[in-house]
Amino acid sequence: MKTLFGTKASPSTVHAALLVLRVGVSAIMLTHGWPKVTKIMAGDMAFGDPIGIGSTPSLILATLAEFLGSVLLILGFQTRAAALVLVINMLVITVFAHGSDPFGKKEMPLLYALIYLTIFFVGPGKYSVDGQASRTWPG
Repeated sequence: MKTLFGTKASPSTVHAALLVLRVGVSAIMLTHGWPKVTKIMAGDMAFGDPIGIGSTPSLILATLAEFLGSVLLILGFQTRAAALVLVINMLVITVFAHGSDPFGKKEMPLLYALIYLTIFFVGPGKYSVDGQASRTWPG
């Protein structure tokens, strides 16, 4: 029982957990990004304009963040940059798109932002393109 509830984690366990976190959250975010891709491909550019740059640029930026950013995180390629873009996207959703809404509407994008912020600070782990390229991970 001591091992199960201990505070030490082996490096390989940490790297595996980072893989699960990156792939898991990105797979879920793809369910938001892919409909935006199909919307653009269908020529439907109707979208909100939360930061005042126009609905088409807003849709394109949200799509790039949610779809391309998620693909990059799954691969673990340019992980920190992709995570930062997704943090910004989630904060825009929280503050601007749902700014006057009750907390329940803000809760999910805030949760995503915290996960992406964690990935930004911790990095992708060794089970990633970035990790294999740099080989600076311990263990």
